[in-house]
Amino acid sequence: MKLTFIGAAHEVTGSTHFLEVNGTYMLIDCGMEQGTSFYENAKLPAEEAMIDYVFLTHAHVDHSGMLPGLYAKGFRGKVFATEATADLCSIMLRDCAHIQMQEAEWKNRKAKRHSGIEPHEPIYTMEDADGVIKRLVPCEYGRIIDICEGVRIRFTDVGHLLGSASIEVWLTENGVTKKIVFSGDLGNKNQPIIKDPMKTEEADYVVVESTYGDRIHSDTRPDYVAELTEVMQKTFDAGGNVVIPSFAVGRTQEMLYFLRQIKAEQRVKGHGNFPVYVDSPLAVDATDIFQRNVSSCFDEEAMGLIRQGINPLRFPGLRLSITSSESKAINFDHTPKVIISASGMCEAGRIRHHLKHNLWRAESTVLFVGYQANGTLGRMLVDGAREVRLFGETIEVRSKIHTLKGISGHADKDGLIDWLQGFKKKPDRVFVVHGESSVCDAFAEYLQKEQGMSTFAPYSGACIDLLTGEVVYEASPVPVKRKVRTTPDVFSRLMAAGQRLLAVIKKNEGAANKDLARFADQINSLCDKWDR
Repeated sequence: MKLTFIGAAHEVTGSTHFLEVNGTYMLIDCGMEQGTSFYENAKLPAEEAMIDYVFLTHAHVDHSGMLPGLYAKGFRGKVFATEATADLCSIMLRDCAHIQMQEAEWKNRKAKRHSGIEPHEPIYTMEDADGVIKRLVPCEYGRIIDICEGVRIRFTDVGHLLGSASIEVWLTENGVTKKIVFSGDLGNKNQPIIKDPMKTEEADYVVVESTYGDRIHSDTRPDYVAELTEVMQKTFDAGGNVVIPSFAVGRTQEMLYFLRQIKAEQRVKGHGNFPVYVDSPLAVDATDIFQRNVSSCFDEEAMGLIRQGINPLRFPGLRLSITSSESKAINFDHTPKVIISASGMCEAGRIRHHLKHNLWRAESTVLFVGYQANGTLGRMLVDGAREVRLFGETIEVRSKIHTLKGISGHADKDGLIDWLQGFKKKPDRVFVVHGESSVCDAFAEYLQKEQGMSTFAPYSGACIDLLTGEVVYEASPVPVKRKVRTTPDVFSRLMAAGQRLLAVIKKNEGAANKDLARFADQINSLCDKWDR
């Protein structure tokens, strides 16, 4: 019964944790790294094809984005997630695959100008995304699910994103049961639309995120509507656009929630029914999913609007941009407007085109409404970059860069502590992950000294024996020497297929002799064909 930390260990993105019990291999999350990676991730303790299950805390890409990559390397198990998370992943993973394939196509077009450059292969394809989506198992909040012998799980709403959850995992081995709780990303209290985080009362071990473990949000909920109104009024009066880089899932819907109120109360003066563009097919689909999960996920305030017959995410002047031609047309409309577009950290997607058209305009405003990871274009702009590179061009930053303070989908330090204090008895050990390196260490130290909790902030590769609570392998940080984007070549895909074949062979141990003989004949026939 072991827990191995793989991703988001002393880093903010790429959450991946590996569990094993009774020969069953499981992942909690399978996230993609975003921005700059400072430490190398350890390899999974088992081949991808040998992993039996994935338990998914929520749909954000840094928790789910490598699921298609897992499938590409042979995974054929089941992925358990809440119903809303499964719905969101069905669109988000396809969008991720589309981006991977677009980037590969663009790099290959560029490579044609140079000789000797190997073709660029995407990390995964649309076929991989479709394949893993078919393996999603939607689950209800609050219901204990028997996964297999010795493994039970339960999802609890933690208010970070539609469908987000902490996951309780009961593991039984040799007659001994241990319970480990993975916090996932804990939500900020009093967020619009979705419910506040719920607590869990019992656990032997807890794995907790620490994104904002070093800071306190405002004691009172900021007046986002007033601040957003002020930014829009000043920008529109100057003749500019308000460009909002926003995550397609979660933050975009919050912005629509605020904008509906601003429109309904006619807070922006002198600009009539100003247009609001949501320029992201993914965001449009995600908004539809939000509206399909009203009863299970919406908070009382949002439900109050619905009971009045008010759609909290729709209003006059809202324009949904789906096609690329519709997206391009936005920048030829000179009416002051709001443009909401993904990605939230400006690393990919249509937002980069809108930045190209607006960063150089002193009358426009780029409004950030979410966390910007180190190494991202969004972080560069927030930190005051005076020029940036977009599509091979240097763009001077003349627009106003504004951050909507306090708007965060993550709990702050007090929120994290409040959630941890929900356990009736202190857990035997609290593992601190999913935070910048210094924050992980500082939050772990605070919990130990001020809250009396036994803590450990692991680096990638650290392994814990959950039966004894002992650290089997502590792991040391392995700094990334240079930024390398992992893009397997065709031969690597072939090697992955071979590893999957070996895993399938092992899984068939004990099958009927005639079936094994037929399987062996098929393999030998394939080898005869290619052994040349």
